[in-house]
Amino acid sequence: MLAVQQLEAGYGESVILRDVTLKVKPGQVVCLLGRNGVGKTTLMKSIMGVLKARRGSVSYKDADITKRAPGERAKQGIGYVPQGREIFPQLTVFENVLLGLEASRQKRRTIPEAAIEKFPVLQTMYSRRGGDLSGGQQQQLAFARALASEPEMLLLDEPCEGIQPSIVDDIRDVIRSIKADGKTAILLAEQSLEFVKSVGDYFYILEKGAVAWEGKLADLNEEVIRHYLTV
Repeated sequence: MLAVQQLEAGYGESVILRDVTLKVKPGQVVCLLGRNGVGKTTLMKSIMGVLKARRGSVSYKDADITKRAPGERAKQGIGYVPQGREIFPQLTVFENVLLGLEASRQKRRTIPEAAIEKFPVLQTMYSRRGGDLSGGQQQQLAFARALASEPEMLLLDEPCEGIQPSIVDDIRDVIRSIKADGKTAILLAEQSLEFVKSVGDYFYILEKGAVAWEGKLADLNEEVIRHYLTV
């Protein structure tokens, strides 16, 4: 479904990603691990087109999308929940979710029930401004906004960062339900090893902007964790 081949990207004169290759199969939850600063967010931005690739390619459903704009990628079925949420603080919760429809391939005018029922608390806050929500509620809002377009591929960048444990549990349940449904593949970048182990099918570890290790959950042993992830 998603294939990244020998990708190189960075900022200014700095090269952050070097020769990164990975795949996400339909219905699969692939987890991206690594210490802070290794390039996880840079990779997410490059896949979404927010950051241009300097070399290599990004393919989605066998089509090369390397040079396509973020909006085009979204309309092809890629949803994105960025690190830091990036909701619109002056807009209401309802208006924020409604913006997700801009990327809908079905040209929907109403929010699909599946997008909002996963976060029922948001329905009680429709008229509140996004900026008035807690960090965890904003994360749920960003997630619901991405789901509003009914994506077939979902990029989640640090969805558990800085939020309370109860909402982390809610997000875990949502990811598991999406996985069980089998219609949407997920690429998840996350620091919490416990969290990714509970939802992931396949794992990539980045080190110094390159893929240093990949494998299944059974292969993610203590030696690998100590070598690549322990601070």
